[in-house]
Amino acid sequence: MQELDAAEFEKLVVDELDLLPDEMVDGLENVVFVTEDRPEDGSLDLLGLYDGVDLTRRGNYGFGELPDRIILYREPLLAVAGDLEELKDQIHVTLVHEIAHYYGIDDDELHDLGWG
Repeated sequence: MQELDAAEFEKLVVDELDLLPDEMVDGLENVVFVTEDRPEDGSLDLLGLYDGVDLTRRGNYGFGELPDRIILYREPLLAVAGDLEELKDQIHVTLVHEIAHYYGIDDDELHDLGWG
């Protein structure tokens, strides 16, 4: 896959986020979407990460809390994509996967639903 700089990659992520169904994104509260080059460990194994407290475990979560983060990793996603269309598909799947974690859906459930 041809290299995309951070700004080009971020634009693709925003474009794919805009294409997600309203029912999926309208319920998101106190969540930011960010892009980073790689995970902290430097690996290429992780495409995205939900960093926060999912809705099923929030309890007294509320005012004054730092936002949860959904992170998409540019270099790992570029490494698994053969071309631009495949990259867009991978970004889409990663967004759905990480948003599902926000709603409390774990990896086993995602796998059963065909998103794992």
